[in-house]
Amino acid sequence: MEIAEEAVIVNSSRLKSVVWNDFDRVKKGDTFVAICRHCKRKLSGSSTSGTSHLRNHLIRCRRRSNHDISQLLTRGKKKEGTLAISNFSFDQEQRKAEAVSIVRTKFEQGHTRDGLLNNGINFDNRRSRLDLARMIILHGYPLSMVEHIGFRIFVRNLQPLFDIATFDGVEADCREIYLMERQKVYEELDKLPGKISLSADTWTANGDAEYLCLTAHYIDDSWQLKKKILNFLTTDPSQTEDMLSEVIMTSLRNWDIDRKLFSVTFDNYSTYDKIVSRIREQLCQHRFLYCDGQLFDTRCAANVVKLMVQDTLETASPLIHKVRESIRYVRSSQANQEKFTEMAQIVGVDCKKRLNLDNSFYWNTTYIMIETALEYKDAFPLLQEHDSGYGVCPSATEWDRISAIASFLKLFVEVSSVFAGSKYPTANTYFPEICDIHLQLIEWCQNSDDFVNSLALKLKSRFDEYWKKCSLALAIAAILDPRYKMKLVEYYYPQIYGDSAPDCINIVSDCMKALYNGHAIYSPLAPNGQAEASQVGGAGANNDRLTGYDKFIYETSQSNNIKSDLDKYLEEPLFPRKADFSILNWWKVHTPRYPILSMMARNILGMPMSKASLEFVFNTGNKALEQYRSSLRSDTLQALMCAQDWMRDEFEDSRASSSTVTLALCYDAK
Repeated sequence: MEIAEEAVIVNSSRLKSVVWNDFDRVKKGDTFVAICRHCKRKLSGSSTSGTSHLRNHLIRCRRRSNHDISQLLTRGKKKEGTLAISNFSFDQEQRKAEAVSIVRTKFEQGHTRDGLLNNGINFDNRRSRLDLARMIILHGYPLSMVEHIGFRIFVRNLQPLFDIATFDGVEADCREIYLMERQKVYEELDKLPGKISLSADTWTANGDAEYLCLTAHYIDDSWQLKKKILNFLTTDPSQTEDMLSEVIMTSLRNWDIDRKLFSVTFDNYSTYDKIVSRIREQLCQHRFLYCDGQLFDTRCAANVVKLMVQDTLETASPLIHKVRESIRYVRSSQANQEKFTEMAQIVGVDCKKRLNLDNSFYWNTTYIMIETALEYKDAFPLLQEHDSGYGVCPSATEWDRISAIASFLKLFVEVSSVFAGSKYPTANTYFPEICDIHLQLIEWCQNSDDFVNSLALKLKSRFDEYWKKCSLALAIAAILDPRYKMKLVEYYYPQIYGDSAPDCINIVSDCMKALYNGHAIYSPLAPNGQAEASQVGGAGANNDRLTGYDKFIYETSQSNNIKSDLDKYLEEPLFPRKADFSILNWWKVHTPRYPILSMMARNILGMPMSKASLEFVFNTGNKALEQYRSSLRSDTLQALMCAQDWMRDEFEDSRASSSTVTLALCYDAK
């Protein structure tokens, strides 16, 4: 740097402010000037001028460089204090530590943390810390990122006044946000006009760790289907069914929704039977359930399909292995591929699809692999004749069985795609898909091939267990679809039950009427009704022992000349089948016409007949936690999982309601 002859550079080793690491203090006569080492700009260097203007200049200085950043990154992690200022030389560790200590002391003595001024703009440190915590929650970043050297350097250079939290500090901030968001969800659930259905998912992590995720499903007062994670709990494999049922009941009581529960949805394992039975018994004791809990126990439709897929792949494993090895051989060299292409042309295969191996983590890729191989099934035997190195070609009988396996998997892929076709599918979606599976299983069981017949019987046995628990709820949900009503049941049941169909249809009809009467008795529109619509479907919160009397008054007060909502609904013409039909919007519009039946529709259509989203519906494994999350404390893990779910919904709702998307991570702590 060039300095005029009469100017003298003052020794800055005694200057306390760290900003002098980036300025030369020059004395010219009786005047002191501070010259920026980066852009050479001259500012006042008088002791009476302070250093705020110098600090502000450093924030704006575009030529300022980060000295020896790369050297710092190779040294590993340093103490938090070493990065408290945005820009200073890293050559001298002792000088750096002293500078940070001075700056922190000056901040603490001269400023309040929640109102620092940066370039004339009010800087709210507390708000920024909560913004950081919300960002970590929303995007699933590890809490330890606040200790990463690169992140801390970035933040310090972006905003030197920001006091970056430690791991423990950001953990506490996340729990604070969780409690704030939890209160919002609690108030929303408390004000719901209808019932809540619960689903339970099992998660795993590295080692033997297992978790239980409880999610509430409901239709809000604007007829939007919603779901919220209520709890994410660490479980012990040694816990008994009674212990797990009590864990779930405790969660329901803590959220004050035990009296509002309509149904629960678990996976299709017998281990959950006792848990569901125990919960149902407790709720029925207080008369909290409609129809004595007849529709309370539902099982995940996507899960039963996945279990049937597993049975199929396991039984057909030797056949699938031959297909897989055949494709692997063809793709093993360019020469093999050219020879196989030649064989395909000889037998007249007109297929442009490429042979690809499946991904063991996604069962739908196995179907795609088999389907493509079947297109070339005539080329493989010819390849075996002309290539002695290829010896795993399936026989003609095996190709027929592989074709049957492909038809099984094709149906399961199509049905699963419907289940996961929308973010929040309503319960009416499932009945025709499940009925089609039922009919196809009946047909497969009549196949003359012992292999196909045996597999079909195995699949039907598993399916029948699911059908026994869920067919009633599926049928009632379909009846509440104005495009189908009773007609869809009357169409499928004769095909499924044959001569027994009329009796089975009557069972559905009787349950429909009983469920309607249960809603009507406790509707504010019912004569002499004592309970509010938002109360439980048995007794009120005080366990009224005269519930039977209320039912008697309702039934004896009905005039034979007055048709109920249900009667009017079933007698009126079907609504046209349209691709863009929204059943929730239909019920929203028709609530004034069917006030009691709409209450029932709200509860039935909100049932989660399937829990799997599109990202998991074809996955062969279980839901698993990231490794860094599985090492967190259980209360912190629950705070992160729940708050992330709630905040994502909040941001998605805000995007849906506004054409201008604004990312507002700011959180008003006040």
